[in-house]
Amino acid sequence: MPADFYIDVPRRMVFTHGSGVLRLADLRDHMERLLRHPDFRPEFNQLLDFRLVTDVIITAEEIVLLAARNVFSPKSRRAFVVTSDLHFGLVRMFSAYRENAGEQGIKLFREMKAALAWLSLTEEADSNLFAKLK
Repeated sequence: MPADFYIDVPRRMVFTHGSGVLRLADLRDHMERLLRHPDFRPEFNQLLDFRLVTDVIITAEEIVLLAARNVFSPKSRRAFVVTSDLHFGLVRMFSAYRENAGEQGIKLFREMKAALAWLSLTEEADSNLFAKLK
């Protein structure tokens, strides 16, 4: 699955992992599955690991549609980890629209270690918790 997640209730965290080619349908599906999951709470934080995403096939208009969907609380912290300039720009566009909607806790990172630190997580979260998605 191009976008999957694991919810760690004790840590109040959603760990999202993306890989391969991501399209609008994949991202919408991810949101819908997350909202339906019995352990999900909008006030949880989120770590999105997009280091293995090879391509994102999405238009600017589709980013606006995704950003219009309110899934997390405005007080949640959401850390996106990306490696390419293109992915950085697409996530930055998404975060700008979310900021306009009142969500202030989105930050972009190039390195997992920095994202984990910002979310007050240890590096074991990267290796152990994302392993649960495989």
